[in-house]
Amino acid sequence: MSDRAQKKGIWGWMLFDWASQPFHTLLITFIFSHYFVNRVVADPVAGQAQWAFMLSIAGFIIAIMAPFLGAFADAAGPRKPWIAFFSIFYVVGAGMLWLAVPGMMDPTIVLIGFAIGLIGAEFATVFTNAMLPDLGPREEVGRVSGSGWAMGYWGGLVSLIIVLGFMVGDPETGSTRFGTTPILGLDPAMGEGERGAGILTSIWYIVFIIPLFLWTRDAPRRATKGAFQRGLGLLVQNIKTLSSRPSFASYLMSSMFYRDALNGLYMFGGIYAGSVLGWSIVEVGTFGLLANVTGALGAWAGGRIDRAQGPKLVIRGSIWLLIGVCLAVVMTDRSMVLMIPVAETSALPDILFYVCGAVIGAAGGSLQAASRTMLVHQSEEEAMTQSFGLYALTGKATSFLAPMLIGWATLVTESQRLGIAPVIGLFIIGIVILYWVKPQGDVRVQPA
Repeated sequence: MSDRAQKKGIWGWMLFDWASQPFHTLLITFIFSHYFVNRVVADPVAGQAQWAFMLSIAGFIIAIMAPFLGAFADAAGPRKPWIAFFSIFYVVGAGMLWLAVPGMMDPTIVLIGFAIGLIGAEFATVFTNAMLPDLGPREEVGRVSGSGWAMGYWGGLVSLIIVLGFMVGDPETGSTRFGTTPILGLDPAMGEGERGAGILTSIWYIVFIIPLFLWTRDAPRRATKGAFQRGLGLLVQNIKTLSSRPSFASYLMSSMFYRDALNGLYMFGGIYAGSVLGWSIVEVGTFGLLANVTGALGAWAGGRIDRAQGPKLVIRGSIWLLIGVCLAVVMTDRSMVLMIPVAETSALPDILFYVCGAVIGAAGGSLQAASRTMLVHQSEEEAMTQSFGLYALTGKATSFLAPMLIGWATLVTESQRLGIAPVIGLFIIGIVILYWVKPQGDVRVQPA
């Protein structure tokens, strides 16, 4: 392959992160989830419960199926057909969110649509991640992974600006964040800007995933007859050999805890800002813009450090930064900053939380990019997709843990501020287990 073709292939692969990120930024984190809980369902408590139940079901399906689909793909060869297939789920599911009118009597169809889109997004990511080691030598995958993740954050940032600045209007004033009337006659009273975020997500994905299919080289096709049986056999063998691959097994366990902690921190951030600091949706949106900017910069910088020093250093440093952020949040509310009393009207808690948001974005971006690189170093070439399937499985297997511990701690302490404390414990468990992870994976002695 020529250098020009290889560079185009890398750009096509990185554009997948740009294409898929709006699902997470617009629909899961900042725009649609808030709209669904507060306006689609009459009772916000019931809306949050329904949202959580849907996420649990989708996560369970992803956890169960990902390793088996990865095993089949490894045996059959090409990943693009699978990406195309699950992209249909992504596009259709995101588009179905237009049906979410305010005050729906039965939002089941909307929840089903979101679950379909989420499953499509996660599975398409599993197969796209498995293409990473084919993009260049191993010493370059850290840089490529970090740059791809950074591009995803920039995509999330641009899409968030479009939605907040041009589509979502205040139901009372009718104006967007830029003080203009929503484009295309979108009616704020009917939540059409928030619902339109799903349509934008679908169109965005369709347009920007095209370079992946045109430019990025796929794995060669193998015989499909008996591929599932061969792939399943490889998966079973891969699981059985975990006991003889302590570095790979330790990494799966370590990442299970620290990724769960990171997800819990993402989920808690908006709740904390809204409930403890009393932030409006505009302030939460600004927080999201900041986190996306620093996330892109952090992923890019982390990729460079990864290339020079390896992913383990990046992962360890990012976790320690996130632990520090958690400690700062636990010691801050409207009446104090780092346990030091402040006036109720002080802006210091808001400033500190914006700083914490910037660090969460930067450290979270570099952590996720380096984690993807580390898995490449821990995996066997012939079982790369199923390794990412196992990675998805371990990531979803305990996805309930952080929310459950946060809820339990909140009830016991009767404090949302102290409710985040268990996340610190999950990060610490993850970084302790990381000690047994070898930077280049398990070393096998070849027979003479």
